[in-house]
Amino acid sequence: MRRAIVTGGASGVGAACAARLRADGIEVVTFDLAATADVQVDVTDAAAVQRAIAETGPVDILVNSAGIVGPNLPLWEGTLEEWKRTFDVNVFGLVAVTRAVVPGMIARGWGRIVNIASIAGKEGNPNLSSYSASKAAVIGLTKSLGKELVATGVIVNAVAPAVIETPFNATTAPDVLAYITSLVPMKRLGQPAEVAALVSWLSSDEVTFSTGAVYDISGGRATY
Repeated sequence: MRRAIVTGGASGVGAACAARLRADGIEVVTFDLAATADVQVDVTDAAAVQRAIAETGPVDILVNSAGIVGPNLPLWEGTLEEWKRTFDVNVFGLVAVTRAVVPGMIARGWGRIVNIASIAGKEGNPNLSSYSASKAAVIGLTKSLGKELVATGVIVNAVAPAVIETPFNATTAPDVLAYITSLVPMKRLGQPAEVAALVSWLSSDEVTFSTGAVYDISGGRATY
């Protein structure tokens, strides 16, 4: 049985991905700050991440879903500390977990990494500059890592959702949430299970000729 780690797996998109992968017959270990996670760990603590992965055992699939929204403010009103925190979780936390699992995947000649980015990383959302920039970084990282691992059997792709109906958006200002929802041609929020279905496919043996790619799931919002 293959083993997957899903970061941010205690709620929202991460929880939906964990449930779907379990339904696919995969052993799933959720990493999250929440006490309900299988492993309670802060992804921004690289040493703690290394310990947690060593205790988990070989990892075949990694879904990097842990993330925060960051400040809902114009660029010039937010603080540098808020920016750093957003990047610590959304980028450097992802890097820490990925660095810890990649060598084992290479050694076994098989692996699937799925990074949860955002349509905001492609198009930018007003008053969410740190979040948008961090997700753009995730997209760039995915493209680079896919090329670095192209001959190893380890495949890396990203998913770029538009706004999804999860607790993640509970702290998003109502006017901002209304604005980004209005940009979706389908005029509705996406559902976590819809994202999880795409992640399930990207985590499977069926994906063999796609790496370093970004898969939009945006209700028609994506323009490139």
